[in-house]
Amino acid sequence: MTGSKADLAGQQAAREFLARRHRHLVDGEWVDSAAGKSFAVTDPATGGTIAHVAEGEAEDIARAAAAARRAFDDERWTRIAPPDRSRIMNRIADLLDAHADELALIETLDNGKPLKASRGDVLRAAEKFRYCAGWITKLTGEAFDSTLPAGWHGFTVREPVGVAGLIVPWNFPLSMAVNKIAPALAAGCAMVLKPAEQTPLSALRLGEIVMEAGVPAGIVNVVTGFGAVAGAALVEHPGVDKVSFTGSTDVGKQIVRAATGNLKRVSLELGGKSPVIIFPDADLDRTIKGAADFIFGNTGQNCGAGSRLYADRRIFDRVVEGIAAQAQKLKVGSGLEPDTDLGPIISQRQLDRVTGYMQAGAAAGAHVVTGGGRIEREGFFVEPTIFTETRPDMSVWREEIFGPVLCAASFGEDELDRIIADANDTNYGLGAYVWTRDLGIAHRMARKLKAGFVRVNGGAHFNVLPFGGYKQSGWGRESGREGIELFTEVKSVIMGF
Repeated sequence: MTGSKADLAGQQAAREFLARRHRHLVDGEWVDSAAGKSFAVTDPATGGTIAHVAEGEAEDIARAAAAARRAFDDERWTRIAPPDRSRIMNRIADLLDAHADELALIETLDNGKPLKASRGDVLRAAEKFRYCAGWITKLTGEAFDSTLPAGWHGFTVREPVGVAGLIVPWNFPLSMAVNKIAPALAAGCAMVLKPAEQTPLSALRLGEIVMEAGVPAGIVNVVTGFGAVAGAALVEHPGVDKVSFTGSTDVGKQIVRAATGNLKRVSLELGGKSPVIIFPDADLDRTIKGAADFIFGNTGQNCGAGSRLYADRRIFDRVVEGIAAQAQKLKVGSGLEPDTDLGPIISQRQLDRVTGYMQAGAAAGAHVVTGGGRIEREGFFVEPTIFTETRPDMSVWREEIFGPVLCAASFGEDELDRIIADANDTNYGLGAYVWTRDLGIAHRMARKLKAGFVRVNGGAHFNVLPFGGYKQSGWGRESGREGIELFTEVKSVIMGF
């Protein structure tokens, strides 16, 4: 790669980071796994090893949880004045900005996404810290004196829930880690972060940045390891008061069962099979590009991917042809290449899963408009794919694929109620996308669709808005006020005079 002097400095810093010995962050120190184990981290663009990290197990989780408990009980974080805590969080944001080139390269090598997308993730992570920093001075309770008998004073306070176990996925490694660390810090918690085993590197670099910014030792701990071992131990640990998990619905259900030991608080951001509904009055040029972005972006590895498309039959052919043309123009390749649009699938296992769905769809009679298979080259690459002539009983239509696979169907102008019912006929309820210029239809769809978010005519997620799903897409909401309050408990106090 070539670039400016700043780019080259970032590249050098990233290479030096990758060459380090990667250990757990526990109580402000970098420590080896108790068992002395480590595991390889793979670049999905090549299949080659780029680093080794410590392999944490139950003993390592126990050490980190104990460190977090000591730090929380000692009030190492909450005894710092709120404005000063806010300044520390803003310092983290500044450091993320300052190291954006380095972090982006680490993320691209670890996850495979295009470098420009990784850099955008880093900058958004910095903004997340700034947003959450502002909440530190605004988490207040309420007074109820006017509703109580004379002589009584009643009020509520919001207190941090305690020690939080944070488990994040591999599709947006740094973003997802920050989505949990920043609100947990704003609420006053201590925490143990378990990054995905496929993509642990940016979380470790983030741990260094958090310490450099001045967060006290033990407040943020990072343990790398496998979900079935380290993740399970974190969920089951009796010293953890809350678990915040982003990942698959199946694992989310396992977490709910495991959390019953001490009835720890649980919030879950899980899977989706989000509908995209296009009406004939939509701006089709904008709509086609937007629909393509919502399914092919991040190589379809997005819980909010718009993977089920409904288009009015009067425009159906134009829409499908337009999205297919967009798919065929996308450059699939290494995220290090400057013109890459779609990076690799995260792993061989996930590649097999995605191509298995493609094969099942074709075998069940779905028509392949474009794509439909693996790209034969080094690494884990797949073609952006569109199916038509799908049926509701097909796995490609009903199940979350987590790849760049779109299923398209048409509807008639008198079938609005049927399409709403069909769009809602899923175990999921994370997101929905509507394209129309008719405000009446837009409001009706927003009200009728059973989803945690509805986007009309595009748009992106903003920190001020809550994010989460209905049904089996999760419990609770991240971002906004709700995202901070997920890490708090409400205490009511009544005082007599």
